Amino acid sequence: MSHEIFMPALSSTMTEGKIVEWLKNPGDKVERGESVLVVESDKADMDVESFQDGYLAAVLMPAGSTAPVGETIGIIVENEDEINKVQIENKSKMHNDTNLDKTQIIEEKKEQITEQQISAKVIEKKEPIIQQNPSIKKSDNVSKKEIKKVNQSSRIVATPKAKKLASQMGIDLSEVHGTGPHGRIQGDDILKAKGEPISIPWIGEGNSAAVITNPNSVVGSKEPEAGNSFGKPGEIIQFNTLQKAVNKNMEASLSVPCFRVGYSIRTDKLDSFYKKVKQNGVTMTALLVKAVAKTLRKHPQVNAHYSEQGIAYPEKINIAVAVAMEDGGLITPVLKDPCKTDLFELSREWKDLVKRSRLKELDPEEYSSGTFTISNLGMFGVDRFDAILPPGTGAILAIASSKSTVIADDNGSISVKKIMQVNLTADHRVIYGADGASFLKDLAYLIQNSPESLIS
Repeated sequence: MSHEIFMPALSSTMTEGKIVEWLKNPGDKVERGESVLVVESDKADMDVESFQDGYLAAVLMPAGSTAPVGETIGIIVENEDEINKVQIENKSKMHNDTNLDKTQIIEEKKEQITEQQISAKVIEKKEPIIQQNPSIKKSDNVSKKEIKKVNQSSRIVATPKAKKLASQMGIDLSEVHGTGPHGRIQGDDILKAKGEPISIPWIGEGNSAAVITNPNSVVGSKEPEAGNSFGKPGEIIQFNTLQKAVNKNMEASLSVPCFRVGYSIRTDKLDSFYKKVKQNGVTMTALLVKAVAKTLRKHPQVNAHYSEQGIAYPEKINIAVAVAMEDGGLITPVLKDPCKTDLFELSREWKDLVKRSRLKELDPEEYSSGTFTISNLGMFGVDRFDAILPPGTGAILAIASSKSTVIADDNGSISVKKIMQVNLTADHRVIYGADGASFLKDLAYLIQNSPESLIS
């Protein structure tokens, strides 16, 4: 009996998926719950598991191809005897994939020959030294044979991100220990093998808002770094899956009647408190998320969103934070119910989410369950900006940098204070101007007067 493998819907917004890699070849035995292929959804690369024991009989869609959700992309059979029959029945569908496999096999063989030639030259150069100790030479040859045997008999399974990192860093995948399911090599494993720290996306997270005390002092002989680009002059670069999803969401936002309201918040006390807790691993993002979540508890209307049946009030406050990806597009990892999590644990959760965002290893509920969104560009030193409302939510808060500003106090005296501009974009069908203004006023009061209350 045969069972079809369908292109799964890995998120509520996914309409099609790209096959990144088949982890099994036709004829391979498959166990229930074992990963069969990797699919790139609109937000992450995810393993697709088998729902039954059997054998992968046919691959109908090769790696690199795109298929709509629900499309048959492969066939699993229960008995090995059925493989031939299924392959004959689907011969026309498998034709292109077979050609692709043959080309890939030829390329792999070329790579293996080249690697063997290089290793042979290295061994020849080292041979006179090894001959000085016959016992060492013997054991060395045995170990080399064993490694070679393992490399030839076992297939290296790694995530697309791991392969890309390995190629960039010059890491041999056969020498890396995989910590993923069934020994699969993850992006983290490559970074550990290289001895580099596992960092978060430079563009998606900043520990503190950028501060420019004297703009004239910034000017120097050093030239500014080039801006980000996904292509070269004269090229046309196709949108990747994540960029397509973001484009679709942004177009959907155009149909929402939004209004925007801003507020200036003094951050002197917040910055002072942050300096105290930073050494314990607390991030500025966690502080801002905590402040927003606590304020939303008092303003449930700003946490609501529009639905066909009326105004929908979520049971929880889940804060999504926009993170730009290095290869284009953005993703919004979600910190769930931050009011119930202390600041230190919240910071650890955020670091883990951003790390896995970078490696495209988030589960759908970790980036699609937000009820309110924060977009922070403070690390770039921007004065102010407006954010586009994500579909399915009622509001998004744009946070700019905290800068030293000359202001007039209530008593008429002049002083210098740290000021951060925040702008709220809200769905006017659900949230009214008074709701947004009241929310921002209370948020400012919390940040300006009692930031230490955010610790719990």
